[in-house]
Amino acid sequence: MKQERSLLQGRRIRVRGQVQGVGFRPFIWQLARRMRLRGDVLNDPEGVLIRVSGTNLDGFEAAIRAEPPVLARVDAIESAGLDFDPPEGFDILPSQGQGGKTRVTPDAATCPDCVAEIRDSGDRRFGYAFTNCTRCGPRFTILKALPYDRARTTMAAFPMCPDCAAEYGDPGDRRFHAQPVACAACGPRLWLEAGGVEITGDPIAAAANKLLRGEVVAIKGLGGFHLCVDAAQPQAIALLRQRKQRPDKPLALMADEATIARHATVSTEEWALLRDPAAPIVLLRKRGAALPGVLAPGLDVLGWMLPYTPLHHLLIDAVNGPLVMTSGNLSGEPQVIGNQEARDKLGSFADAFVMHDRDIARRLDDSVERVTEHGPMVLRRARGRVPGTLPVPIGFDDAPQGVAYGGQMKAAMCLLKKGQALLGHHLGDLSDALTWDAFQQADRDYTALFDHRPEWVACDLHPDFRASRHAEETGLPLMRVQHHHAHLAACLGENGWPLRGGQVAGIILDGLGMGPDGTVWGGEVLLGDYFGFERRHWLTPAPLIGGDRAQMEPWRNALARLDQAGLSDWADALFPQAPRELVRQAARGGINAPISSSAGRVFDAIAACLGICPMGQSFEGQAAMLLETLARQASDTQAGFGFDIRGDEIDPAPMWQEMRRLQGSGAPAGQIAWQFHAGLAGAFARVARALVEAGEAQAVALSGGCFQNELLLKLTIAALGDVPVLIHRTTPANDGGLAFGQALVAAARGLKE
Repeated sequence: MKQERSLLQGRRIRVRGQVQGVGFRPFIWQLARRMRLRGDVLNDPEGVLIRVSGTNLDGFEAAIRAEPPVLARVDAIESAGLDFDPPEGFDILPSQGQGGKTRVTPDAATCPDCVAEIRDSGDRRFGYAFTNCTRCGPRFTILKALPYDRARTTMAAFPMCPDCAAEYGDPGDRRFHAQPVACAACGPRLWLEAGGVEITGDPIAAAANKLLRGEVVAIKGLGGFHLCVDAAQPQAIALLRQRKQRPDKPLALMADEATIARHATVSTEEWALLRDPAAPIVLLRKRGAALPGVLAPGLDVLGWMLPYTPLHHLLIDAVNGPLVMTSGNLSGEPQVIGNQEARDKLGSFADAFVMHDRDIARRLDDSVERVTEHGPMVLRRARGRVPGTLPVPIGFDDAPQGVAYGGQMKAAMCLLKKGQALLGHHLGDLSDALTWDAFQQADRDYTALFDHRPEWVACDLHPDFRASRHAEETGLPLMRVQHHHAHLAACLGENGWPLRGGQVAGIILDGLGMGPDGTVWGGEVLLGDYFGFERRHWLTPAPLIGGDRAQMEPWRNALARLDQAGLSDWADALFPQAPRELVRQAARGGINAPISSSAGRVFDAIAACLGICPMGQSFEGQAAMLLETLARQASDTQAGFGFDIRGDEIDPAPMWQEMRRLQGSGAPAGQIAWQFHAGLAGAFARVARALVEAGEAQAVALSGGCFQNELLLKLTIAALGDVPVLIHRTTPANDGGLAFGQALVAAARGLKE
């Protein structure tokens, strides 16, 4: 007996990463049994802890890395010898401890096995809207605390029935330790109500009937409510737009794969993104059978997503067509998540509500993504992607814990801890009171959930941003980070650029950001790294006449630029009804007319000159999106407009002269839009490339919200030629990624000291 025990090897194995809520303990149990090992496994705040004894433990560790569950992400495996008396078999032990040092799994779209069950009339989960297993279902949206166990989720209110408990306790079942496991006998309940009264009968069938009759139905999903109508009925879409006061902003669509294929061009990469467990909204080019133009007026793309919960699958099956699925909220406010909140706020929008009694622990909008010829692009990082973490580049591992609070628009925060950056979910515009409440809640939520103890805080230079004031109030050492430096650092960080990897030329094009000189920047070429930067080139500044109004009224930007180019008479002809002299007086007197190098406002100016919503945009970015669509219709045989590079400035004045000539000769608007995109890309690429060729920069990074424009990204990369180019793929190029860059800059400052 002693000889037998002497042959056994004991080992303590720590697995870190996204390893809770993904079936990792059952996977370890099955692997250990297969390899005839003894020991135990449990969840704790640091991840998964394994004690194992037997032979070929190196092979066991290798298998953990090679064969993890589909939703798992293994960051690290640490092992050490252990002298212990193992059990006769291999046990799964109860979780230990509280607090979060491990990664939390994002919510995952319904897996094929669960979809098959809800469609199988012989299965006990036939038609059940909350079916899930270890491979799919709610995670982050139901989680209240770590470790991830049912008692710490909003499923704690639903004790398991004997059948579900048997599946939960069977290591051979795919629901073994699936925390949200449920069925119709013990789990959450679905119902349809109208006018505060529950409607008897099948809620899915009744909701489908209402949708097919052209009514608006509010549907409680994973991270909040959607407002839903039949996407094939123009009158229903118009009704939704009228009630929500959303005249033009594109509406997201949900459908099955066959329906999407009838209405969109879908590449192999786009199918892979649609089918990803994150199930984001994916922007797809229109084709084939036409849907009502009011879904996305003037645009050549629609945002599509596949059903990602059993409820969605059942509803899509019942309607047998595409549905609009837009965020259930009052204009500018965050998505509603509570049943009574929905009744109070959406009652004037919705004719009926599909409700359920499983609480939503935190609101999460749908993620929005697209695929370009240079890879994927994240436009909004939210459900399915959060709270996934990003590894920090080489050199940042020893950075102390800290938090960055981002900007004012497209707000998101970022936590830095133990070699990982947790970039939080999209929150929205912090000038809205309820969004500000959601920001503060998210700050408390992330801090508690991940046991985060920051030693410093980072924010934007702008003192009036709510996030900046919040950072000041923490009392922690404060690092202010210039807006465009943060964009540059975010792009560097996503691409794994080392802390001391050398300088990069950053082309940063966006709407606005405060510069150290007190002016508003937005069309920049920076030379820098995480530690600092120089502003080497910039778009010739022009006044933002009316301040914030210039962002929503494109004619103001056109008038400022045309006056600057000596073309005031053309501005007078283009905008005869506008109060031109009044705003010119304001510009001359510097009254509410800050000077800005914003590239985003030049997009608006070009659009206004082409007659694209010149007097007002109904949503942020409308003019630029319509301009990009127009440009894609043109041939790429024309040269881009010329920009005059005078020392440090990139002056668009020659472009306006050429544009006026082309318009006068009857050139198509699409050609003019294309030549603008090509000219802007070429001018900025020329000066950035020169920095690389001179040996001052090792690569070029492209960041800022303008680079969500697929055409601009393509043309800029082409104009850069063979120099190394860094772009965003997994973090937003817009302000949704700003906090990630702030965190890296702040950490670099601390490591340099």
